[in-house]
Amino acid sequence: MTPVPQNPPRILFFSTIFQPFIEEDEVILSKHYHLETVIARGAGALLRLPGAVLRSDLAYCWFGSVYAAFTVFLAKLLGKKSVIVLGGVDASKYAEIGYGIWLSPWKAFLLRHAFPKADRLLAVDPFLQQEAARLAGYDGANILSIPTGYDPEMWHPGGEKEEMVLTVASCENMWRFKKKGLDKLFDAARALPHIPFCVIGIHSSFVPEIEAVKPANVTVISYVPRSELVRHYQRAKVYCQPSYTEGLPNSLCEAMLCGCIPVGTRVGGIPSAIGETGYLVDYRDQAGLVAALQQALAASPDLGRNARDRIASEFTRARREQSLCRVIDQLCSSNNR
Repeated sequence: MTPVPQNPPRILFFSTIFQPFIEEDEVILSKHYHLETVIARGAGALLRLPGAVLRSDLAYCWFGSVYAAFTVFLAKLLGKKSVIVLGGVDASKYAEIGYGIWLSPWKAFLLRHAFPKADRLLAVDPFLQQEAARLAGYDGANILSIPTGYDPEMWHPGGEKEEMVLTVASCENMWRFKKKGLDKLFDAARALPHIPFCVIGIHSSFVPEIEAVKPANVTVISYVPRSELVRHYQRAKVYCQPSYTEGLPNSLCEAMLCGCIPVGTRVGGIPSAIGETGYLVDYRDQAGLVAALQQALAASPDLGRNARDRIASEFTRARREQSLCRVIDQLCSSNNR
């Protein structure tokens, strides 16, 4: 690991969960700053945060949550800087599928006051940037868009592609099933009975609930270690992201780096990732989804190479690292004036 420079800013790195994309930010920031990492929720988080904020120059929170709002208010009180990273659920309000923190009136009240008070909100996609400002009811002048970054050496093509459709989606209940568009995917699989589909990430406890509606040509794999996902991406010619809403989908970007031809719905950050290298359809256009999958399966492998090149050039770890450090350095230098 690169040595931390002498006398760098002290950063509180906070999240209620510790997913790989959050861990990657921790690794990036630890190269440049003294980090105090707090991964907690409930009373434990509320007890630890005041002292951690007091010891820091800046608080960096993943996801806009009640805890992030509490941290922003503490930072303001103590004269510290604060940053919230917006990933999706924190800029969403979709009653139809019961998704988004803004569906809760009291949580929405807290975020409506916290978002404008944070020194920076960093959305992983411009769509979330716009939605956060709209839901919080202000001009969003403190919101920037900095996409997550991906490693083209970790995620890379390998071997011959198979005529199959892959989707990776962590799913443990029906609202996640619908949020990820897996009901749409199952319908598409029924319309293409000769094409094998594979869905990775449906929790074993939830599999019995969907067994009756799962088409025969869909294989469900409950869990695959992240290190082994690459071989599944490498096999599939087509990756499908048929979501109701998304931030910037990590699995989609990883699959594109592995040469999958992407098919996705025209929502959230999916168009930002796919660009002109795949196929986009409206969420409710089921016939369009089936047609797009057919086109992708018949497409030249060059399209998969174009998809890889897009993520490898536009969504790099180096770009995220530079952007995050620029924001933090500017905020911490203003703290010292």
